[in-house]
Amino acid sequence: MNRNLVKALQVAWELPEFRTGVRHVVDLDEVAGLLATLTVPDHDHEVERSLLRLLRSALDTVQIREAVLLLLERDEVRRPLVAAAVEPLADRPGQAAAIASAAEDPAVRREVRAVLASARVRELIWQAVENQVSDNRFGLIRQAAVLVVWHPRVRRLVWALRRHGVLRELRRRR
Repeated sequence: MNRNLVKALQVAWELPEFRTGVRHVVDLDEVAGLLATLTVPDHDHEVERSLLRLLRSALDTVQIREAVLLLLERDEVRRPLVAAAVEPLADRPGQAAAIASAAEDPAVRREVRAVLASARVRELIWQAVENQVSDNRFGLIRQAAVLVVWHPRVRRLVWALRRHGVLRELRRRR
């Protein structure tokens, strides 16, 4: 497991307000089991789908969504999480730098919070995730277009990400 991710999870877990807030809405044994299964190289893709369903229900729960968003405001949690997210991008340093820059921008974090506050937008995001997992490129592109065209908060988030070069780096070939 990625050491930066482990560090961020440990910092988050040490915060009593996080542990107390999450314990009554999440089955911690289920999460631990899914994470343990994911560490096995030849895990079943159904485990990934189970984890996505768990993540989806967590983001639909106001208390968990708010707890996670508050954690991302803390440097000691956000920075290791960002490091874990960009570590696989070692061969694309521009993309890694753009993502890290966007994650440090409070305006981007505010837009993420605003986007995730909308149940309709969360539903469209999950449809896009399902399309990605199912290798349905057309469905993914269609969902992304619907999100950007019909939801002003998503457009603002896209523009905020653009300012940091995230979109440019995503288009760039290796």
